[in-house]
Amino acid sequence: MRKRYYIIFVAAEENGKLRKIPVPLHYAYVFAAAAVIGLFTITGMAGSYSRMLIKTASFNQIRSQQDALRKNYQQLEEVAKQKEVQAASLGALANEVSALYGLKQSKLSHSAGAAATAPAVVDNPDDFTDANYSASLDQLSSLRSTALSGRLSRAFEIGLSPSTSGTGDNWLNMADAPALWPVTGPITSSFGEREDPFNGEGAFHKGIDISAHYGDPVRATADGVIVTAGMGNGYGREILVDHGNGIATLYGHLSGFACTAGEQVKMGQIIGYVGTSGRSTGPHLHYEVHIRNTPVNPHKYLRETMEQLASTQGSSSGIGN
Repeated sequence: MRKRYYIIFVAAEENGKLRKIPVPLHYAYVFAAAAVIGLFTITGMAGSYSRMLIKTASFNQIRSQQDALRKNYQQLEEVAKQKEVQAASLGALANEVSALYGLKQSKLSHSAGAAATAPAVVDNPDDFTDANYSASLDQLSSLRSTALSGRLSRAFEIGLSPSTSGTGDNWLNMADAPALWPVTGPITSSFGEREDPFNGEGAFHKGIDISAHYGDPVRATADGVIVTAGMGNGYGREILVDHGNGIATLYGHLSGFACTAGEQVKMGQIIGYVGTSGRSTGPHLHYEVHIRNTPVNPHKYLRETMEQLASTQGSSSGIGN
């Protein structure tokens, strides 16, 4: 006879009787197996959840580090751009000074030592601090201001000489230097920093303004070739004359032309007429002198008037025809 096993649960009822509930043993095995499986399932889910929490924390940490690295990279990129702009500005300023005097960089450094303290050279980019940049910028700006104002040292005058004879004469003493007044009249606005007559803001005036009557003849200040004779940006009708040796002159706010592009002109020859074209507040001539594409102070080169030139060359020279 097959034996059967039971698990008996005894429960007390309200009336004091005991109630027996028999449960087959194989049901207990099933329950125990289900409990074990449930325990393993819960343990696996808890482990998976814990691993997910760890991975989430790790991901958040990596994302925070990535954000910090991105911010640091952006800051470094901004600093690098700022350094590039500073270096480019110093390079452009140095090139402008070098072009102004027609010097190579080595000659510029040597001559600058005689006229001013040479700008500091920074070999290590880490040493290129804001203080070094400001010092170099101030020194180069001072050198440029000295050049544009015409206060040249003897060393620079010798360095500017285009001749190879070794006499030391600078280009101002050459025959093609723009020494003639283009028109006769008072200078109403000088070269350099000034207040813009239209907006009242500070602006750099690249030439001089000579007051004259509308229609007065404008004369070439030296022998040369007409590069352009037409409408310009801000100066209205303008004429650009190339005198050679890197020297050029510009005449602005004209009312008309007496020359054409490509034409050879002589000192004192009429090339245009005073007007008010462009950004002008009244009849006058805007006159510039360029040395190797850099504007310099024209006032120091104005040595002769038309009357003086005519008395020197005589009435038979045909000047001004």
